[in-house]
Amino acid sequence: MSNQLEIRHIKYFLAVAEDLHFRKAAERLYISQPGLSRQIKQMEEDLGVQLFDRHNRKVVLTKAGTYLKSELSRNLKQLNDIVDHAKLLQDGKKGQLKLGYVGSAMQKIIPELLINYQIKNPDIIFSLKEMDNQKQIEELLNFNIDFGFVRLEEVPKTINKLCVLSDTFCLVLPENHAINLNTFKSISQLKNESFILFDPEYSKSYYNKVLDIFHESGFSPIISHLTIHASSIYKLVENNFGVSIVPKSLTLNNPDGVKFIELNSISQRTDLSLVWNKMNRNPLLTGVLNLFDALPN
Repeated sequence: MSNQLEIRHIKYFLAVAEDLHFRKAAERLYISQPGLSRQIKQMEEDLGVQLFDRHNRKVVLTKAGTYLKSELSRNLKQLNDIVDHAKLLQDGKKGQLKLGYVGSAMQKIIPELLINYQIKNPDIIFSLKEMDNQKQIEELLNFNIDFGFVRLEEVPKTINKLCVLSDTFCLVLPENHAINLNTFKSISQLKNESFILFDPEYSKSYYNKVLDIFHESGFSPIISHLTIHASSIYKLVENNFGVSIVPKSLTLNNPDGVKFIELNSISQRTDLSLVWNKMNRNPLLTGVLNLFDALPN
């Protein structure tokens, strides 16, 4: 293989591999289409590998091209992260940690641990973004975030998972609902009520665990609304569209218009887990993992 392959060749290849269209890729790269075609042809010759099958109106990745797209995308992302880390070091920072989280992690785990950790380590930059469980897994696999907080039972083999909080569930009722702490005996008292639940797209395993609560109580719930936001659940409950069940960590902000009853007598718990990619090479990740390893079981 020639030693003339440069980063720009990789970027050219990835642009065509993503668009599967030389003209569109050339416009995005601000170079001419003939020039881009020559660069890709030269790359194929240098590698001794055909990357694309070219037809009159269609460009298709070969098997070798598909493999290189996956591997080069990942490695180029890591290279960009390394360069960004070097720039932060030059600016007097130790580096950056990017994390995703589901909303309930912001109620307890992130404020109590990560924000306090950053106060003691002001030379580390944290970038936080709320996203659903599956999106976090995708971003971890693509090295777009360093770690996340999810409510998932199963994760891909390349992802590590550590439980950081085991939550009980709480019933969510309108503030003026007849059932209260003194009169509540069993969730079966609410079998004729409409329930507002987290959408199974939020987490299929979490959704199934909530359904188990109903099944053990001897009834199937009337589900009137599905959502991915706790704030939507509370607003719907407050306005008497139904009742709900949420993790206890989502009750800490005491939203107006609703009341909570902890279901501490049932067996179901929902785990909030720290997740990260085993292949992540961010040197700052170890410090965060050590922080959670120190938590009491």
